[in-house]
Amino acid sequence: MFQILQDNWLLFLIGQYPHGPIGGLAMTLFMAVLGLSLSFPLAIVLALARLSPYRWLRLPATAIVHVVRGLPLIMFIFWVYFVAPLVIGRPVGGVETLVITLVIYEASYLSEIIRAGIQGLPKGQVEAAKALGLGYFPTTFRVVLPQALYNMLPSMVSQFVSTIKETSLGYVISANELTFAAAQVNNQLMTQPFEVYGLLALTYFALCFTLTSVARLLERRIAAERGSGLSIAAVPA
Repeated sequence: MFQILQDNWLLFLIGQYPHGPIGGLAMTLFMAVLGLSLSFPLAIVLALARLSPYRWLRLPATAIVHVVRGLPLIMFIFWVYFVAPLVIGRPVGGVETLVITLVIYEASYLSEIIRAGIQGLPKGQVEAAKALGLGYFPTTFRVVLPQALYNMLPSMVSQFVSTIKETSLGYVISANELTFAAAQVNNQLMTQPFEVYGLLALTYFALCFTLTSVARLLERRIAAERGSGLSIAAVPA
């Protein structure tokens, strides 16, 4: 396994770049970050729509979230892969397909995280903002969302971990990511699939375990800050 890593570490890391397209671990992280970043505004819209008192906003948003969360990611990958070229009139590459799919898919999951964060805030936050004369949008974007998003940071990091693992499905449409790089190495060696895919598993484990540890640290820090705030609030003036 060490010899495989020594001979092919560059392919695992950046794919065939600079003699070909960038790929490997770099492309996996790029697609995960890009997909999650682009899905974030859409997730906020879906979360706010789901909390809206207006049925014409709440019901479609709820339907979108439930449908997307109720279907496997691989199905959306195939839909985008075959439908997107018909819509835009040109072929769509594997990386583009996967990023578009991740934006749609992760927006639904992130929206539920954001919605939970908003609903977890004390109602007094909104009431205090209204008492100061703030309207809906200033209250939402200056009072509610900053606190909700901060409280939900550990959950969002965990969702990023899930997104990294989901990028491995890009292999089926030849997206040049980490799993695709491992398949290229395996095709070259032919006789060591256990070692190649064992190395792939260790890479995913190391990356995801590190990020999960970061999420746990954030969770403890936020919990400690909440506790400190409660303790200070409990001290009589």
